[in-house]
Amino acid sequence: MDAKQNKALTAWMDEHGYSSNTLAEAVNEAIERLSGRTGGLDGSSVRDWKAGRVRWPKSLTRAGLETVTGLPATDLGFVPRGRTTPTPAPPQEDPDMKRRTLIGGMAATAAAAAAAPGIAAPRRIGVGDVQRLQSRFAEIIASDHRHGGQLGTEERATSLANEALTLQNAGSATQRVRSHLYASAAGFRSSAMWAAIDGRRYSEAITHMREAQALAEMSGDQAIKFRIWSHAGTMYRHMGRPADALAANDVARGLHITRRDPLFASLGLARQGAIFGVAQNRNGARRAFDQAQDAMDRADPDAHRPVWLVAFYDQAELDSLALSAHLSLGQHQTAEFHAHRCLSALRPHMRRSLAITKTRLAHAQLAQGDADAATATAISVPADAATQHARVTRMLQEFGAGLRATASNSSTVQIWTTHTREAWRTTA
Repeated sequence: MDAKQNKALTAWMDEHGYSSNTLAEAVNEAIERLSGRTGGLDGSSVRDWKAGRVRWPKSLTRAGLETVTGLPATDLGFVPRGRTTPTPAPPQEDPDMKRRTLIGGMAATAAAAAAAPGIAAPRRIGVGDVQRLQSRFAEIIASDHRHGGQLGTEERATSLANEALTLQNAGSATQRVRSHLYASAAGFRSSAMWAAIDGRRYSEAITHMREAQALAEMSGDQAIKFRIWSHAGTMYRHMGRPADALAANDVARGLHITRRDPLFASLGLARQGAIFGVAQNRNGARRAFDQAQDAMDRADPDAHRPVWLVAFYDQAELDSLALSAHLSLGQHQTAEFHAHRCLSALRPHMRRSLAITKTRLAHAQLAQGDADAATATAISVPADAATQHARVTRMLQEFGAGLRATASNSSTVQIWTTHTREAWRTTA
């Protein structure tokens, strides 16, 4: 390794998640705040610093760099003209070091004060902050797939959305980082929206939807825009408003991400098919699911996609949506076929989907006159979902009413009544 290489700067960039290009962008923004003139740095400028080809940047550049990092240039490995090596750092208790730290801090503060008099240099918000939020987003997604519809999930997602917005105002950041922060906030709000939809808290879901839509627009993130509008279509479908559902889903399907990635197109089409089921449009549903399957078959399974999409959308979910549509259309044999296909492909972590699919399968079997098989299927729905997931609870109540109406004199009704009284009582 070349002895002139700036190891201190390289180490600081690695620790704070900066590439050469993003650090150049951040320093340019700081220069503009300090001087009113746009900085002219690019990635090659920073690479020259790291390689030691530029050992002492110009004064305005140094001021911008010190504003970004909160450190004096000498602590970042730069060497003033006339010196051959950086000044070695003395022991921590050395008073000289304290003096230099104070002077360095004063220099950084003075630089920031040129842009905002009387205010110290702000914290630098970086890629690491975004990554931390994204890891929390993955936790919310996982919790939703395990439990679904819980108020606690909605509240945690809302709190994390607010945390992302608070971070926006906690310090300086590049435009790229700010876009990621807005996308994170929109993602959390969309998860709160979905939890509210799944829990049949539609008024709260609409509030989350409106906030998420605004944040997504500020982020410019196509994937999160798709998620929010696609959720909106599902929400209106559950509310029995197919015209609004189609309009919202069409916004999602009209985004250019659906033309770039067939998997997004497939999800949009599959949800359109489910909406056509509620609207009693049999031909529309059939075409939508055929097109959804074709798009899924064309999608590159190894392409990079957001965690929320890869965590749930696959062949099992496509069959789950087809199950929902055919059940709404009264095509119970076809609905049962898709239910079994869904259950055979469902991933273990999709506990909410397992409960919903089994409940819908029980409805399809009962509608075909097989009360014994339907009751056995309904009994196999996990008791926690049966009592704590609003959508599943409602569907099982409807199943019980249908069972009593069609098989009132059979022992099956008593089996179901005993099960609900004993098994559900321990988990309610």
